[in-house]
Amino acid sequence: MDTAPADRPELRADCGRCFALCCVALPFAASADFAVDKAAGTPCRNLRDDFRCGVHTELRPRGFSGCTVFDCFGAGQQVSQVTFGGQDWRSGDREHARRMFDVFPVMRGLHELLWYLTEALTLPAARPVHADLRRMREKTEGLTLRTPDELRALDVDAHRQEVNVLLLRTSELVRASVGRRTKDRRGADLIGARLKGADLRGASLRGACLIAADLTGADLRHADLTGADLRDANLTDADLTDAVFVTQPQINAARGTAGTRLPATVTRPGHWTA
Repeated sequence: MDTAPADRPELRADCGRCFALCCVALPFAASADFAVDKAAGTPCRNLRDDFRCGVHTELRPRGFSGCTVFDCFGAGQQVSQVTFGGQDWRSGDREHARRMFDVFPVMRGLHELLWYLTEALTLPAARPVHADLRRMREKTEGLTLRTPDELRALDVDAHRQEVNVLLLRTSELVRASVGRRTKDRRGADLIGARLKGADLRGASLRGACLIAADLTGADLRHADLTGADLRDANLTDADLTDAVFVTQPQINAARGTAGTRLPATVTRPGHWTA
């Protein structure tokens, strides 16, 4: 089997090798996640000349919790150091900067797919599709090496649908290993749901809306959490040990404690309670 995503630095953000693309290219609106409005292509007011954040250690108290949740899956350094060969967006004309900003979200989508494909290749239950997963990962890696203009024209959604066929099959194989009929809550509206102590082993929660749901002590082993919205979900003492396709942004957006058991592919957020 392949190594876990946690062991692949190219799929984790390395801000020291990026030109703060997420702080400039992406827009955000004043809300519970961001203290102010910011248009796409406009530098954040907290961005310093050295491409560092001036309030990085105080993002949450200053109203920028959305920044602490975001993860580019390594797309920032790929665009900065590979696609544009180390040339930052300030060093050229407006068109050069615009090209970088256009490419960044495309690359971010590709790197997210690489993260999912890489995790799928670490799952023993998915062995029947490992060969197909490897071929798809190679194809996706090839796309990340295209020129800026080729990347700008790339239909990431179409490629995502192609990848998703394999990820769905992977999910089915993993959840079937539980050895019982599992719950299908794909895309379910579970905002604020009371799921304290719920047995969700092997459940499909792909795309489920679990905002502010109470999952205290819930058993989520082998559950598929692809794209599930876990903002403010209470994961106190929940068991996500073998949950599949759990990303760092999802965990960062949730609430948890030292008693929350997590997959090896993510790290415990520093803002969680002890």
